Amino acid sequence: MADITYYTKEGLDKLKEELHQLKTEGRASIAKAIAEARDKGDLSENAEYDAAKEAQGLHEAKIAKLETVLANSRLLDESKLDLSKVLALSIVKIKNVKNGATMTYQLVAESEADLKSGKISVKSPIAQGLLGKSVGDKTEIDVPAGKIEFEILEISR
Repeated sequence: MADITYYTKEGLDKLKEELHQLKTEGRASIAKAIAEARDKGDLSENAEYDAAKEAQGLHEAKIAKLETVLANSRLLDESKLDLSKVLALSIVKIKNVKNGATMTYQLVAESEADLKSGKISVKSPIAQGLLGKSVGDKTEIDVPAGKIEFEILEISR
C-alpha cells in the first residue's frame, strides 16, 4: 500500500490541476502526434509512430502515478494543528548553535518541497530531526556535511 502524504490546500490544488492538464491537453497532443505519424504510411517501419506510442505509454503511466498520489493524499487543516511541537506544515525558525545563523523553514510533503521558498520535505534530514521538538529544544541533526546542532526559536503555521 502506498504511503499517505499530507498536503496544504495549495499543494493539493496544484496536483489536481496538473492531473487535469495531463488528462486533457496532454492526451490531446499525444493523440495528434500519433495521428500525424499514422498518416505517414506503413506503421511497421514508422519510427515516428513507435515513438509517439511510447510517449503515450509514459504519459499514461504519469497519469496513473499522479492518481495514486492523489488517492493517498490528505488535506491538513492547519488551524487544528498543535503549535507546541514541530509537525508537518509547521513553519519553524531555527538557529545554528555553532555559527548563530537563523533559518526559517516550512515542513511540507516531498512534492511541495522548494528550498528557494523555504519549504523542505518532512522526509529530509533536517525536518526529521525537528519533528516532535518544542520551542527552546536543541537537537543535533546528521546532514551531509556532518552533525549540526540547531535550537528551535519559534513554531508557527
